[in-house]
Amino acid sequence: MNFNEKYDEYLKEFNSILNKFCENLNCRPEILNKSLRYSLELGGKRLRPVLAFAIGDLLGVKREELHNFALATELIHTYSLIHDDLPEMDNDDFRRGRPSNHIIFGTGNAVLAGDGLLNTAYSVLLRECRKGAQYVAAAEFICDCAGIYGMIAGQSADLLHENDTSFNEPTLNFIMENKTAKLITAPIVVPSILCGGKCFAELKAFGRDLGCLFQITDDILDVEGDFDTLGKSIGKDKKEGKYSSVSIHGLDGSKLMADVLAERCRGIIEGIGGDNGFLLSLIDSVRGRKH
Repeated sequence: MNFNEKYDEYLKEFNSILNKFCENLNCRPEILNKSLRYSLELGGKRLRPVLAFAIGDLLGVKREELHNFALATELIHTYSLIHDDLPEMDNDDFRRGRPSNHIIFGTGNAVLAGDGLLNTAYSVLLRECRKGAQYVAAAEFICDCAGIYGMIAGQSADLLHENDTSFNEPTLNFIMENKTAKLITAPIVVPSILCGGKCFAELKAFGRDLGCLFQITDDILDVEGDFDTLGKSIGKDKKEGKYSSVSIHGLDGSKLMADVLAERCRGIIEGIGGDNGFLLSLIDSVRGRKH
């Protein structure tokens, strides 16, 4: 099975889980129900669930054990995208080629939809905690990655440092590692936690490097990409004075950083060994992505 076939297998399995979740949504008022489903059903790469399943296969964790952790992580990711598009945040009218949630349902309802997805994710994780101590640890790890010591901290720093008159690498690293890398690290590390911490340090480092690689390629695409391919506005980082790898290292320097991070990711996965061909191809896919 080649990389695309394997990715489609993981994607199909997760989309089945997500579709079942959406079909069972029955909240009121109807605008809340519609706004939740609208953002969840916009599609996307579903990178985080795919990573959870791929790492689980590498470590020998049963796929079913990861279903709800993958679902919770994707709910958190989707909430973050809804809030990220708001006028008070990144102010983007489009997501995945379609109008952002707040454009369709209004800012207030978009805030509530994001809040609803986050709270529902925690409910899903709490139910997993009934299964034992390792499930509690896995749920706690996801929550920490999403919260004030992770994604929220990175987003706050991103807003704080908009339009700085000068840029520095420690601040850039803090934003990248927290805003983006932490929620990519979460589904990578969860399978390790569920099987007693196997390769925990290596996978945590892999998640950090892969997440930063993802963010740097995003920064590059904001310069070189186009709306039809990306499905969102481009050129916003420079326009809004955002911290990005391009603002510090330039376009060529950012590409070099991405190459270095991709090689580090490959080194970690090759060091773990096992049936790692899919993950090695996934690293290449993130480095070479166009959307």
